Amino acid sequence: MPLVASTYRPPFPFRNGHFSTIYSGLIRSVEGVRQKRERLELVDGDFLDLDWSIASEKSTKVVILLHGLEGNAQRAYITGSAKAFNAEGVDACSVNLRSCSGETNRLYRSYHSGATEDLEAVVNHILTLKNYREIILKGFSLGGNLTLKYLGEGRTVPEQVKAAIAVSVPCSLHSSLKQLLLPKNLVYAIRFKKNLVEKLKAKQQLFPDKIRDADIKAVVTLKDFDDVYTSKAHGFKDALDYYTQCSCLQFLPNIKVPALLINARNDSFLGPACYPEKEAEENQNLFLEMPHYGGHVGFFDRQNYYYTEKRAIKFLNELG
Repeated sequence: MPLVASTYRPPFPFRNGHFSTIYSGLIRSVEGVRQKRERLELVDGDFLDLDWSIASEKSTKVVILLHGLEGNAQRAYITGSAKAFNAEGVDACSVNLRSCSGETNRLYRSYHSGATEDLEAVVNHILTLKNYREIILKGFSLGGNLTLKYLGEGRTVPEQVKAAIAVSVPCSLHSSLKQLLLPKNLVYAIRFKKNLVEKLKAKQQLFPDKIRDADIKAVVTLKDFDDVYTSKAHGFKDALDYYTQCSCLQFLPNIKVPALLINARNDSFLGPACYPEKEAEENQNLFLEMPHYGGHVGFFDRQNYYYTEKRAIKFLNELG
């Protein structure tokens, strides 16, 4: 599919990628979204907490919203999306990935960029709840990688899954990691690492035989965290093996559901391999939009109604 020309032109200060990223992540607030929590018990003995925003008891459409690294269902980019979809009569199921709902998950494993089995469990669960005729997927950053990987892995995707929107996606996890380790992203990397190490310490209380003090001290960078914990807990040889197996880039040619990928050119988290122009040109179901602005999940627009929220609705309407 030809690349999609973007019309996104934010006000002047939001043309700076770092400003838009930080404002949207730390300052933006969304009011008027009511969420009701449901706990989904998983077949492996763990759980996911789902925060529902119901547009109407008669709604036949639902969007599944997936947050990014160390996010949750209360982040403004999730609640903003839920609000936008609710206004269109679409129910919203905002997923808290394992250990992201405020409670440590039960197992040694947790969430990661390639854990599409959890998204599959949510989709299948939703199909048992109500006669939804349309399921839409929308993921941000890590959640966007999950979304696109889920669609392209070769599983039988339920016919009710009609479309997907993925925002600020590290399509190549290694390419993204190399950007995060650069000085320009030091503030973000420190914040991510701090949160991840705190969760690792909580996990150590449950599994002291598997996580040693020395392991925690060894985490100096985000890659160290993936070497020490992510890879070991989820069956990968090391961090690089994890990045290789779980990057959605390799699965994009197989996507058979209309999917819109929006990655800003000034997203400091994304490396060159995160802009899959060739893959989009060769797959009629993959629509790639690369605005000059937006930072990382920072697509500010007026009246607190973000560009990617408007764009998602427009994309679905264009599909008919």
